Amino acid sequence: MDFLLRDGRRRSFSIANAPHDDEFLDLHIRHIEGGRFTGEVFEEIKEKAVLRIQGPLGSFFLREDSPRPVIFMAGGTGFAPVKGIIEHALARGLTQPMHLYWGARAREDLYMHELALRWSEVHEHIRYTPVLSAPAPADNWQGRTGYVHEAIIADYADLSGYDVYASGPPAMVYAGRDAFVTRGLDLEHYFSDAFEFSGD
Repeated sequence: MDFLLRDGRRRSFSIANAPHDDEFLDLHIRHIEGGRFTGEVFEEIKEKAVLRIQGPLGSFFLREDSPRPVIFMAGGTGFAPVKGIIEHALARGLTQPMHLYWGARAREDLYMHELALRWSEVHEHIRYTPVLSAPAPADNWQGRTGYVHEAIIADYADLSGYDVYASGPPAMVYAGRDAFVTRGLDLEHYFSDAFEFSGD
């Protein structure tokens, strides 16, 4: 969805709640230092402020008619639309294997880690692999490290039978696309939501 700002600017954010859970719109917004809009969100906008929005927009949604196993690759707040898609799949009773990889810099950036863990504990068809690129010493991180797309290609030699959903920083989305093709992924089954910074 887009926020339509008074000076004609637009700011796009992916919706994090599933279609059935539609009482409120759930957005995951990272505060960008020097970011004009996120600065307004975190420092100026008050409860009950009136904002103009347009949506829904985009093509990043669950292909419910596909029986293929699914790999999700989320980077940072790219977890937001993936969260909505997984919750939608659960509400629809879809049971094909799903493997969520969530890449972030440090442990604190996995801001809904417990939710993703709970999915993997409660639902036997869901796996969860967090991957940190620069864990802090205080994290005492024992899990996977490096780039999230590299963790996926290390785990899956053949992606030809999968649907892959990627959401987050453009560099991750495009690196994943290029790497997954070498593992046999048909790009017709690569669905992406690259979080580009808006230019004014």
